[in-house]
Amino acid sequence: MSDAKSGHFDVEKSSGYGTLDDTHEADLLERLSDDVPRSKFAKLWAIVEFLDKYGVEARGIERVTPNQPPLAPFWMWLAANMTISTFAIGCLGNSIFYLGLKDAALTIIFFNLLCTLPVAYFSTWGAKLGLRQLTLSRFSFGYFTSQFPIILNCIACVGWSVVNSIVGAQTLRAVSTSHQIPTAAAIVVIAIGTILVSFMDIQYAWVPVAIIFIIYLGQIARFTESDFGGSGTVEAGNVISFGATVGVLAADYTVRMPEEMSSVKIFFWTYLGLNVPLILVETLGAAAMTTFNQKTTWADAYAENSVGGLLGAGLAGPMGGFGSFLLVIMALSIIANNIPNMYSLALTFQNIHPYAQAIPRIFIVIIGSAVYIILAIVGASHFEEWLETLLNILAYWLAIFSTILIEEHLIFRHGKWSNYNPDDFSNWRKLPLGIASFIALTCGVAGAVLGMAQTWYIGVIGGMIGDPEFGGDIGFELAFAFSAIVYPPLRWIEKKYWGY
Repeated sequence: MSDAKSGHFDVEKSSGYGTLDDTHEADLLERLSDDVPRSKFAKLWAIVEFLDKYGVEARGIERVTPNQPPLAPFWMWLAANMTISTFAIGCLGNSIFYLGLKDAALTIIFFNLLCTLPVAYFSTWGAKLGLRQLTLSRFSFGYFTSQFPIILNCIACVGWSVVNSIVGAQTLRAVSTSHQIPTAAAIVVIAIGTILVSFMDIQYAWVPVAIIFIIYLGQIARFTESDFGGSGTVEAGNVISFGATVGVLAADYTVRMPEEMSSVKIFFWTYLGLNVPLILVETLGAAAMTTFNQKTTWADAYAENSVGGLLGAGLAGPMGGFGSFLLVIMALSIIANNIPNMYSLALTFQNIHPYAQAIPRIFIVIIGSAVYIILAIVGASHFEEWLETLLNILAYWLAIFSTILIEEHLIFRHGKWSNYNPDDFSNWRKLPLGIASFIALTCGVAGAVLGMAQTWYIGVIGGMIGDPEFGGDIGFELAFAFSAIVYPPLRWIEKKYWGY
């Protein structure tokens, strides 16, 4: 959209943006006439203006134009997922679902290749419209109904940071068996490290972690058992349940890319950057869980410090001091996984209200960090249950979210970016009414409830799969199906009478 049409001062389209040493993003944002009451937080913005001089990004959900290198998504996603949290997801194959290595590996490959497709697809949207992922959702959900996915994504970002911090703390505790760092202190170390390192370039943080994982693979390879696990209908239910946990907002990280850049290229590099670490590291985690028959001491280490203990058993145990050093690096690698969570948390939170948008992102990150530190300390003793429940619930809502966005884009926008006016993102009168998306969202939730199989609830349909006591989780599939069927006819009616 042109500046004349929007009637707004566009920060990054101004002639001096990004070129003049005395002109900074924070100062230009304050001159932006978008009805966001930044003056209410003048003292906070004074701090941001100071930090902006040192390269700290001030921009929030305001529309941007691109200047990021083409392969940035690949390196960013590679660094964010080449961590011990990814390893922990692979461990669930046996610890929660009792799958053998072959079944777990096949499930990891299939569901990651499937569930990262919408993530890679949405990554192409940021470059075309210059808007963040949850801001883009307003063009499908409407201004008011979009509050539901916004709040859920805030919860998801905090929840992932909790899980990441716990597994990082477990790993730090496994460095020493005699003078272990307290869990709470280890979690605080991870959180402070996340805030500090978030101002730096993390795209190559995956290199030392990948090397250490290769070393770890060499240590455990001779003790793994490929046939470990069950069979039959019970295992079939477990495969479905585990598949729901290994699925993975993407436009947040591509808004600075050139609009003319090939969508195929953006999609490919994002898809590759997600699946290379997810598949390899999750499979490594699944393999490590099959070593306990031959290495009972590793089973003891896992029982004491969960995933961190298992990593420590394969590194610090046989390699002594050097292994302990590698373990510390592994524990700190969790920082690369937490940074995208806090980045997206701040951007997502700003979508709630113009007052939320007026709060500088850095302060949202600090508050969010304080929240997840407290939750991580409280939940450290229930790590596996928290991880399984978090991942499954996220799978349910991501199925609904992705379905509504994709159907809106392909059916009602005809897959054309010219059918969007990105400058309307904050004008509720020029967005969908939101009734269609609300009903589709409700129906999707109903599908998830019918198909879920959690430790705290088994749905009517989910209980018919596998072991009746545990069931098989098909909440993801039913959430997708219910919302996909309901949204198009309701949206057609809404568009006919509302006009948008």
